[in-house]
Amino acid sequence: MAELNYFNYFTEIEEYFWQKRGAHLLVSPIDWAIVETWQKAGVPLSAVLKGIDRAFESHARSRRAAGGRQLKSLSYCVDAVLEAAEEEKETAAGTGPVAGKAKKEEETFSRDVLRAFFNRNAERISAAATAIRAAQSELASRMDETRARLAEFSPLVDSPAALDLEDLERRLTVMEEKLTAALTSNAPEDFLLDVRRDMDKQLAPYRRKMNSAQLSQLERQYMQKRLWERYNLPRLSLFYLT
Repeated sequence: MAELNYFNYFTEIEEYFWQKRGAHLLVSPIDWAIVETWQKAGVPLSAVLKGIDRAFESHARSRRAAGGRQLKSLSYCVDAVLEAAEEEKETAAGTGPVAGKAKKEEETFSRDVLRAFFNRNAERISAAATAIRAAQSELASRMDETRARLAEFSPLVDSPAALDLEDLERRLTVMEEKLTAALTSNAPEDFLLDVRRDMDKQLAPYRRKMNSAQLSQLERQYMQKRLWERYNLPRLSLFYLT
């Protein structure tokens, strides 16, 4: 398989899982969080796909498959993916240095696509702030600040200089983290409790199979996704530009 752009990571995993599953399924918050955890942990796409293959092979030999049950979530692939990632890491450690690849002449995203992405997100953030301003003025102000920061990216996109997407992604990540903190501190306690209960229920089968760092990151990603969905906010990361 040809090398894939970092920002296509989720799309490729989603489509590959669909192919193995034989049907398109709604992507659950847990699945999103799992993929984000792999991405942020630096798990190579090749290891993820290899792990998915192994998980389906193992399932095909199980009693569940004999009973007609199918894999419906990426959560069943967690162990296999982590094992494949460790194998690739060990293999890479035994190889010599890899020659640097020639820099691509074409940019990953066109300027028009990036501009439309930022403008669309700014509009959605503005709408979300307007919707809650009367009841949660402080949180609405935090959203306004985020929208204003997005507007500052326009000169970067319009500049004739080459775009540093990694640096741009870092800035977007910081913005997401700051707004997530504001959402968490202003969200109703009942909502946070319900999210925690749902998360604990879905993660229960996997807590013994993942280390504390992996679980902690997965929980953060899950909570962040649910918070942004509650306020109808768009995720800012280029990871969501598909």
